[in-house]
Amino acid sequence: MSHRVDGRKLSRKQGPRLALFKSLAVAVFRYERIQTTEAKAKEVRGQVERMITIAKRGDLTARRTIVSELPNEPLVVNKLMTEIAAKYADRTSGFTRIVRVGLRKGDAAEIVQLELV
Repeated sequence: MSHRVDGRKLSRKQGPRLALFKSLAVAVFRYERIQTTEAKAKEVRGQVERMITIAKRGDLTARRTIVSELPNEPLVVNKLMTEIAAKYADRTSGFTRIVRVGLRKGDAAEIVQLELV
């Protein structure tokens, strides 16, 4: 039984799935908007919102927490801690938006745009 197990598997094992979520989160912070499938956007949205909330604290512990989740991305961590956190200082939540773009041509998957508000 899989009671209280949440999250989509996206036809991947745990390692590749977590790597996908990290790369999508880095792309959102780097470009401030990405286009991906609806399922992937809904999964990574919570991770992105949580990291912005942590970055808003602005202390050393927050920076270390983000670096532990996004290793090898010092420019993205710096942008998240300075620019993005300052932009959302007055907001408590709702930092991202999902906008439907259309269907993908090959397999008719729903494509959405995940962007920072």
